[in-house]
Amino acid sequence: MNYLTGKAGHLRYDTALERSWPIATGIIEGTCRHLVKDRLDITGARCGLSGAEVVLKLRAVRANGDFDAYWTWHERQEFTRNHQTRYRDQVIPTA
Repeated sequence: MNYLTGKAGHLRYDTALERSWPIATGIIEGTCRHLVKDRLDITGARCGLSGAEVVLKLRAVRANGDFDAYWTWHERQEFTRNHQTRYRDQVIPTA
């Protein structure tokens, strides 16, 4: 109760609603449900922290509509990591 009383000046939901401002908690909770709960809170879902982070990052990129641009960048990074850096000091004979 002390927290809410102390923050009363910032909790003007009536003003926000009158002016059609978004109430952030609803947007955040909906996003968390969509990105996190719908994927990680399913029966049988098992992954560690790093695996969960990867899944959530990919879901966020996809939800933002940025997946195609991300995948193009990702493929370039993989090519560089797996080929260019590995073979840059070697002489490759040509026929």
